[in-house]
Amino acid sequence: MKRVLQRPPVGVARTAVLIAAARATERRQLRPLFDDPLAAGLVEAAGSASDLNGVRTLAGDHFVLRTRYFDDELLGSALPQVVIMAAGLDTRAFRLRWPPGTTLFELDLPELIEFKEDALRDQLAQPACERVVVPCDLRDDWATALIRAGFDPKRPTAWLLEGLFMFLPPDAGEQILYWVSAMSARGSTLALEHVNHAFRELPQMKAVHQRFDALDARWQSDVEDPVEWLGGYGWHAEVTHQVDLAARHDRAVPAITDPRKVGDARIWLASAVRTT
Repeated sequence: MKRVLQRPPVGVARTAVLIAAARATERRQLRPLFDDPLAAGLVEAAGSASDLNGVRTLAGDHFVLRTRYFDDELLGSALPQVVIMAAGLDTRAFRLRWPPGTTLFELDLPELIEFKEDALRDQLAQPACERVVVPCDLRDDWATALIRAGFDPKRPTAWLLEGLFMFLPPDAGEQILYWVSAMSARGSTLALEHVNHAFRELPQMKAVHQRFDALDARWQSDVEDPVEWLGGYGWHAEVTHQVDLAARHDRAVPAITDPRKVGDARIWLASAVRTT
């Protein structure tokens, strides 16, 4: 009999269940863009994601495309250290084919990590690389916690900041990017998601904002030029549009990112290399 998990995700951590549900649904596609055999079990352990069905209906196709985009960016970097910030219910340490010698660090709130570790044990999950979990609050001194967990800032690192920045006040986002940059040796890579102000103001997003507000997960920031923004921290960046990403994988453009429907509103998917 399965153990009863005592701490299912609440508040902003519910968004992690939402993304896991999108990954679980993708697995049932005829030609899935990735395979996540753990996602459904994580959602079940959390008690389903039905409370966020409206958000998944609106943006589920985007969640799938961005998952594949970030998978490819991380594996393409082939760097010995990988850091996933605000990892939530991410399972890349288990489902991707990492090069030998890869160490992957997952950072998130202690209570979410505790829940996730319980749920993974129930599925007898085994990582495909060295996996190190770092319980911490990204509003505190996460950099010290990461170094104490074995992270070496002198080695090139692949960083992932997926679905994070929009939930942070601007100053908190800048602080995280400052420390990520300061801890990145030349040749490190960075992949992230953000939105512009026009996207935050979309009429289609009104119900999403109301639902997230109820979870204490309010969107608090945006950026108009991610290439310039990252360049100020020593990164050479480029942005991939969902139109191009959908064409690459023979998928329909997610309606919430289709310029014909949302105009200049953008969810930015950006990748960057540390040049200094």
